[in-house]
Order: sequence, then C-alpha cells, then structure tokens
Amino acid sequence: MLRKPNQLMLQLYYWTTPNGHKVTICLEELGLPYEILPINIGKGEQFQPEFLKIAPNNRIPALVDPEPADGAAPISIFESGAILLYLAEKTGQLIPADARGRADVLQWLFWQMGGLGPMAGQNHHFTQYAPEQIPYAINRYVNETGRLYAVLNQQLAERAFIAGEYSIADIASYPWIVPHERQRQNLEDFPHLRRWFEAIQARPATVRAYEKAAAFTGQTVSPEQSRDLLFNQSAGTVQR
Repeated sequence: MLRKPNQLMLQLYYWTTPNGHKVTICLEELGLPYEILPINIGKGEQFQPEFLKIAPNNRIPALVDPEPADGAAPISIFESGAILLYLAEKTGQLIPADARGRADVLQWLFWQMGGLGPMAGQNHHFTQYAPEQIPYAINRYVNETGRLYAVLNQQLAERAFIAGEYSIADIASYPWIVPHERQRQNLEDFPHLRRWFEAIQARPATVRAYEKAAAFTGQTVSPEQSRDLLFNQSAGTVQR
C-alpha cells in the first residue's frame, strides 16, 4: 500500500537509481517543493496497483503534479525524460525558449534516453548482476558505453555544458556517469567529460539530491532476492 501523498506538493515516486536521481536533481535546481514517495524496486513495490495507475510501465520515477498550469485535474507522468521536460516547461527554466536552443537540448535529452541510459544499463546488468559472466555481452556493452562517453567528451570540448547553458540535457546524463567505475570507464580518458562531471557534482542542487538519496541506503535486499523482480519480467507479468 502506497503512503498517502501530500496533495499540495509535487509527488515524486522514486528510488535511488540514475533515473530517479535525474528528477531529484532537477527539482532541487528548480527549487520546487516536492515530496518523495519511495518505491523500493528491489522489494517489488513497483508492482502495486496504486503505483501502476501512475506508471503503467512499472518503473520509477513517476511524478504527479496536483496543480498543473491548466488548473484542471492532477497530471501524472512516467519516464524520466518526460518528467524533466515537463518540469522545464512548467517553470520556463533549464531549457531554452528559442527553437534552435530547444532542439539542441532535446536531441541530447533523447540521446541519453535512447543511448547512454540503455547501454550503460546493460553494462551494469552483464558486469554486475547477471548470474553468469558472458564475455561477448560484457565486451559489447562496456565498449558501447565507452563510445558514448567519447561522443559526450567530444561534445563538451568547446562548451561548458552539453547544449551550451546548463539544462535538462546535463541533468539527464550526469547520473549515468556517476557509476563510471562500475561501467569500467576511466574519466581520465575523457578530460572534457571529467571537467563537466566535476562541475555538476559540485552544484548545490546535486549535493542536496544525493543527500536525500542517502536516506534510502540500506533498504535494499540481496541480489538473489531482487533478481527475479528486476530482470525476469515478461508479457505475463503485465497481463496477469
């Protein structure tokens, strides 16, 4: 049973994953009041019927805005990229107003959602969680993660942030670089990326977001207990 949310604040359904961190960083940057409603994915809380009404893909994060701009019923949003874009548009911050600047931010936001996140996620799976070590899979995803790091490093060679000014494109990508050692990547090989990473790491909003995440450490279960919940889902899981 989900905890009853505060109906006067943004409600963030969250766990301490890179995608979860994206939204807390964004909310802290924007200074918006919000409530964290933890969804412990290692214990299967993402399959609760109340949560599925908000996030039909049974993944975190999800956000409910009880006071949308149109003044109508609350809006619920799933998918971290969609949440970042919604918050940027709601506040008019972290995304340029002009068409060219907006397009630049959006293409890099989608690059993260379609490339860096999924490839690094498979890297994590095959190097950290898979019950057997499969060299082909490990090499495939470690190498592709490195290629994406190199793309980002090149993009940052002549600009402070991914699309020039700090934006949701940076917020989307940063949490996926945090576990670079687990991804078998060395930031010394990517100097522009390292400089960018250290700049975001030092931002007060980033510090606050990760301090909030620390409140949920120690609430995980063993890999054996969580493996089926996290990695062995199928069409039957949705249809039952």
